[in-house]
Amino acid sequence: MKSESMRIKEISLRQDPDLRKELALLARGCDFVLPSRFKKRLKAFQQVQVQTKKEEPLPPSLSQTIPTFYFPRGCPKEKVNIDAVIAKIERTFSQFPNERARLEDMGKVAKACECPLYWKGPLFYCAGGERTGCVSVHKFVAMWRKILQTCHDDAAKFVHLLMNPGCNYLVQEDFIPFLQDVVNSHPGLSFLKEASEFHSRYITTVIQRIFYTVNRSWSGRITCNELRKSSFLQNVALLEEEADINQLTEYFSYEHFYVIYCKFWELDTDHDLYIDPKDLARHNDHAISNRMIERIFSGAVTRGRKAQKEGKLSYADFVWFLISEEDKKTPTSIEYWFRCMDLDGDGALSMYELEYFYEEQCQKLDNMAIEPLPFEDCLCQMLDLVKPQCDEKITLHDLKKCKLANVFFDTFFNIEKYLDHEQKDQFSMLRDGENESQEISDWEKYAAEEYDILVAEEAASDQWNDGDSDFSDY
Repeated sequence: MKSESMRIKEISLRQDPDLRKELALLARGCDFVLPSRFKKRLKAFQQVQVQTKKEEPLPPSLSQTIPTFYFPRGCPKEKVNIDAVIAKIERTFSQFPNERARLEDMGKVAKACECPLYWKGPLFYCAGGERTGCVSVHKFVAMWRKILQTCHDDAAKFVHLLMNPGCNYLVQEDFIPFLQDVVNSHPGLSFLKEASEFHSRYITTVIQRIFYTVNRSWSGRITCNELRKSSFLQNVALLEEEADINQLTEYFSYEHFYVIYCKFWELDTDHDLYIDPKDLARHNDHAISNRMIERIFSGAVTRGRKAQKEGKLSYADFVWFLISEEDKKTPTSIEYWFRCMDLDGDGALSMYELEYFYEEQCQKLDNMAIEPLPFEDCLCQMLDLVKPQCDEKITLHDLKKCKLANVFFDTFFNIEKYLDHEQKDQFSMLRDGENESQEISDWEKYAAEEYDILVAEEAASDQWNDGDSDFSDY
């Protein structure tokens, strides 16, 4: 009732002719002394306004209406009984002398933490075991309790275990202790125990394969989100179930490492673990064009490392090159070759850039007494193949949508594979592109074939060099 009377009073004030006249004069900037009647009515009007505002309900806070949707450390699950997990860990530690666990004991601790077996190394190192050689139950429990409270999925936990203090991402060096433990303890790598000089080279290969597949941003830093979207942690879990490490072809296969390293060893004639443009040009009998090799050494895909400035390519860079060269259908390989072909870095391949690379292909074909297709005709074929959104340029998005990106790239810088594609009809290539998801990848096919060849060559050489051994024996 009170508010209703105030509302009527407010309306009457606004309709008062004297007040309306005075307000109009004031609005026009007139200089006058307010009459007492006007002051009185204006004061009453202001009081009504203040009381009305007080009675209006405040709108709800935005933070109360919008639910939390961003969980950088994983979406919190239903309440986890942390005390029960800690009690299980404490029972496990009670089995060890002085309730201290060594690295050899950490497999049991990892299981008590409900983690895959090969998290044992990261768990040990994160709790400070590397400094003292063992971990006390109190230190480990404090560390794991904090992780359970702040990290809500496996990706967040794994990153926390491996990362440097103050970081929220993983760099390449962070993986070394974890992978060294895999090398030391996985039954599929037991033959490497006596060949410690190859530990670092195997570890380097696996790290590069991890970043090649997982680090989609090319930043050199793997985030929780990137790890979450990848299959890496599933592969880490499979290490426990699969005794034959060569079955884990995505990251850990020793056979794949062997193929990559042997290919590099053939090119690295002085065996200093670096190769120059002339060395790389010899790969696959000079199949790759010189202009493309120049682009690789320009730093377009090597992040400007120190070795790159000296005009050389490191073994780590060669891992990226070889996988990209033998499988041009993956997102990373498409990005790799697109960066190389994008001469001006504008995010699109112009007709000029395509012609620049095609010119050398034509020269090679002439030297082989093969009449090259005129660039205009080649361009029409490639536009039909890729079907870009704009006919004047080809973008990275266009190539990722295309099922035959490998045919496109080989046309411009790999003469051997270009001729192989030319011998196939377009329908068979399209059929291959559609069936690619059902078969093993081009890289896995290549690695399997090359490994068989290397083993056969090794067996043949053993007949002549009985009793001799080199790195290939491992």
